[in-house]
Amino acid sequence: MVKLMVDGVERTFDGDPDMPLLWYIRDILGLTGTRFGCGMALCGACTVHHGGRPARSCSMAMGTLAGAEITTIEGLGNHLHPVQKAWIKNNVPQCGYCQSGQIMSAIALLKSHPTPTDKDIDVAMAGNICRCGTYQRIRAAIKEAAREMA
Repeated sequence: MVKLMVDGVERTFDGDPDMPLLWYIRDILGLTGTRFGCGMALCGACTVHHGGRPARSCSMAMGTLAGAEITTIEGLGNHLHPVQKAWIKNNVPQCGYCQSGQIMSAIALLKSHPTPTDKDIDVAMAGNICRCGTYQRIRAAIKEAAREMA
């Protein structure tokens, strides 16, 4: 049995230890904000925080997560995070599919680099693919959120 914290709630899992965290989050817990994209940890749609750092939930086996602290997009709370506010203000989403992963990566970036440079943003966000190509708006929103959080 695997015990872990998801969005601040202690959870247990007694299923297939090879099940990806993504399917546990979506199918068992019913938290559908984290999205399936590629299934190979390449696109970033499934990004969550694992111990406060961005991680691809599609490639994390449940059997490896004993004691883990996981935060999903739903775990950000009932009030909009400054990154989410900046996303809205800058009209970042088009189709919106990748945005929960983008937001989770941006929040982790701002925790480690409160005033990120363009290079910091490019490096931190490199693994998050946006089919709609809203990368300039993503960068602008991250910079705006950084100013608000300062």
